[in-house]
Amino acid sequence: MGDTSEMTSAAERRLGDRIARELYRDPDFVDDPILSNYIQSIWQPLLTAARQRGELTPELEERFAWRIVLGRDRSVNAFALPGGYLGVHLGLMAVVSSRDELASVLGHELSHVTQRHIARLMSKNSQQTPWMIGAMILGALAASKNANTGNALIVGGQALSAQAQLNFSRDMEREADRIGFGVMTQAGFEAQGFVSMFDKLQQASRLNDSGAYPYLRSHPLTTERIADMQSRVSLGSTHTLNTTPTLAHAMLTARARVLSNPGLDAMQNWQTRAQDAAFSQKPQAEQAGILYGAAMSASRMREPAKARTQFARLQKITASDASAQQQTRWLGVEIGLLARDLSRPQVLALGETIGLEASQPQPTLRPDLLLQAQVAMQSGQAQALDSVAQRLQTWLVDAPLDALAWQWLGSVYAAQNQPLRALRAEAEARIAQLDYAGAIDRLKAAQERFQNVTSTSANHIEASIIDTRKRQIEALVKAQSAEK
Repeated sequence: MGDTSEMTSAAERRLGDRIARELYRDPDFVDDPILSNYIQSIWQPLLTAARQRGELTPELEERFAWRIVLGRDRSVNAFALPGGYLGVHLGLMAVVSSRDELASVLGHELSHVTQRHIARLMSKNSQQTPWMIGAMILGALAASKNANTGNALIVGGQALSAQAQLNFSRDMEREADRIGFGVMTQAGFEAQGFVSMFDKLQQASRLNDSGAYPYLRSHPLTTERIADMQSRVSLGSTHTLNTTPTLAHAMLTARARVLSNPGLDAMQNWQTRAQDAAFSQKPQAEQAGILYGAAMSASRMREPAKARTQFARLQKITASDASAQQQTRWLGVEIGLLARDLSRPQVLALGETIGLEASQPQPTLRPDLLLQAQVAMQSGQAQALDSVAQRLQTWLVDAPLDALAWQWLGSVYAAQNQPLRALRAEAEARIAQLDYAGAIDRLKAAQERFQNVTSTSANHIEASIIDTRKRQIEALVKAQSAEK
């Protein structure tokens, strides 16, 4: 950026990478395959719609990351970052009543990125270097959790002045509303979800304002913006959004609540709600959510008997709903794995429920694949490990930035006594989360290990790959240093 009046898309991506790297290191970062799978089922149609409408240009699609980072924060918030990164707090997922409401938030933040709002605002202050702005944004992130930490990172009045310029203007908010509304409706989501989500965000901003910097809080809502969204819904339509969540959605919001608030009191409260005398009078979706939360929290408190009891109740409620059955099946495997009181045949039987048998095809859903990896590791069965290793390899061809898949592949390789492959997989996991120093460290360890392993053609091939990857990452780090 420097003296120029425009931040290029490449410069914005580099700044976004710098910020995202710190988000991945944050203890509150969470990669939950089940919640991520749900978000992606909404996010991908939004990207497709933005592409069809011409909002997402080929250049931006190629240059930007288009990645969503989940945070354990309980505040109702989502935010856009430079370079196509979006942050979503679990607190937001815990309050949305439908896919349409979540789509409205993601569509709004997506539009901030496609319209280059962040770059346009940053370009107003040409005296700030991208890296100083990056440090200021990271300070704002920290301040949303701890004001003292945040203020320590936001150094000097100049950076504080830049903060004001980063807050989205009213015009940009209106533009993100308008374009986001068009994107979400073209993607097939219900328009009323935008209006009902606005109501939730307005209430959350009144009741739960933590004093976080405006760049990171849910944007201040005005009656004008709400009225504008209401007017965009067809005037003659009598259709209203069904605010009763589906069984699957209720279960996923319960999951977000358990993950965002893992305290003992909160965990025990799920059990109390499941045993409440009025439980049977609640709507079926609410019952499913409560039982899901009760089973999941009991499992995490290492109370497998209680977890299985609540899980059995959940199975009865979800028996006739295919989408809910899928969520129930994944939870059942998690409960079995966390219990650690199953024999090897019982563990493998868990794997059969998610398609681990050799005769089953490559899984198409990420939760299935990563649960299969955990089952294989816990069983220690050679055939299961071989099958999962092949499936992870196939998956990573199409998803090379799936850090968690790389981590599990590294664990599987280690269990198979393939140290070079295990170390390279660990390095690839770090690369996926932009931790290039950590990746180089793992690759160096692999080079050293090569000196002490049996010399085979397979090891020589792997060593060659390791050498090449190390040179590539070192060149990348050198280029980034030069840009500073």
